[in-house]
Amino acid sequence: MASIFDNILDLPNSGVNERTANLIGFETKFQRIYGNLKLLLDQEGLKTWSKKHHKKELPVISQLTERYPLIILAGDAGTGKTVSAESIADRMVRELGRDGFFLKLSTRVRGEGLHGQMGNLVNDAFAEVKKQAGKNRLAFLLIDEADAIATTRSTMQMHQEEKAAVNTLIQKIDEIRELKGRAIIFMSTNRLHFIDEAIVRRAAVILEFERPTEQERKDLFEKSLDGIDFSKKELQVLADLTSPEQNDELGYSFSDIRLKILPEAIATSFPNSPLTFEILCDTIKNIKPSPKIK
Repeated sequence: MASIFDNILDLPNSGVNERTANLIGFETKFQRIYGNLKLLLDQEGLKTWSKKHHKKELPVISQLTERYPLIILAGDAGTGKTVSAESIADRMVRELGRDGFFLKLSTRVRGEGLHGQMGNLVNDAFAEVKKQAGKNRLAFLLIDEADAIATTRSTMQMHQEEKAAVNTLIQKIDEIRELKGRAIIFMSTNRLHFIDEAIVRRAAVILEFERPTEQERKDLFEKSLDGIDFSKKELQVLADLTSPEQNDELGYSFSDIRLKILPEAIATSFPNSPLTFEILCDTIKNIKPSPKIK
């Protein structure tokens, strides 16, 4: 199983919960997806609601329960798709009072599977999802960088083995409906237009991730540097320096700020000087935002 999955988590998970508390912009994204996820995961509750308020199981209920339990997280690199998938899964089991299991499909699958093995590895991954999706237990599978596995079959250069793997993936997504709300598949991608059309059509929700807004950049600097007495004006300057308006219409991503700017600024200060506003400004000017993936 270690060769198939990069990450396996029991849910609810205290570590994920702590990360979620520091995840800028998460609440907005979660509220956009919560209603649809609740419909997918609480099918019995949906039937109970219908009978309570309408004295019968409305025909639309069966239509809702036939939807594919697939969520696509689409957006530029470094915008928080992967960590958000974990956080959404953790929050959902907490909201529903259930236990859960989160599996992240290994990126090694792509390297090992392009010529014949990928279909088998996809089969194995979904078999584990079915195994973990117990009566009172929810299973979540994340296929990160899904465009590398779920590439559109209309590509002329695509090997037959790769097309077969995409067909297998579609079949397995279809089969997850049989679990009746006990499993959710997340796919994250930087290039939604590369995902096979049949998979995109099956998505119950496509959640778009953007680079941080001005307020989110301010919040990120403020939270990350809590304990240093920066003024509101200084935080505004940091947000402005990382804005698209000051960087040829390309703003900094969450990862650019977390993993490039802040570590570089601390490396400049450590071990003899405090981290200052001036050091941060100079660091931003020396680090360019990551390019958009097309």
